[in-house]
Amino acid sequence: MSVTTPQIQAPRTESGLLSTRPVWLVGILATLAGAVVAEAFALVTRAAGVPMEAASPGAEEAAEIPVGGFFGGVLFWSVAGIVLAVVLARWAKRPARTFTVTTVALTALSLAGPAVAPHTATSTQIVLAASHVVAAAVVVPLLARRLAHVRR
Repeated sequence: MSVTTPQIQAPRTESGLLSTRPVWLVGILATLAGAVVAEAFALVTRAAGVPMEAASPGAEEAAEIPVGGFFGGVLFWSVAGIVLAVVLARWAKRPARTFTVTTVALTALSLAGPAVAPHTATSTQIVLAASHVVAAAVVVPLLARRLAHVRR
């Protein structure tokens, strides 16, 4: 009679699938997720009756924010975040911390735009500002988690 011993496996030290992917790829995936969430947030607020019209500084009147506008905005501005993440992954001593501190500060700074948007309803300004926070709440942690696994 043969006795077999159970095989014991070492615990996984990896925190997930994204921790082994290239930083730029995680950035793209995080951006897409953030863009979808921000656009969904905008669609819900639009359905609730919040006017989606805003003006840029210097504009005579507000223009409608089109459906898909929040999605596109997140895609556009996240390019800078992905570039920052890639640069920090290569040269920063503590890339995850540096990325998090920098992006939180930049998100806070981005709230000034909606706050000073002329000819824009207060409810719209609040939705615009909240959408910045919503997108950052998705994108920043995903990229920071990936940067925490950068090996030198």
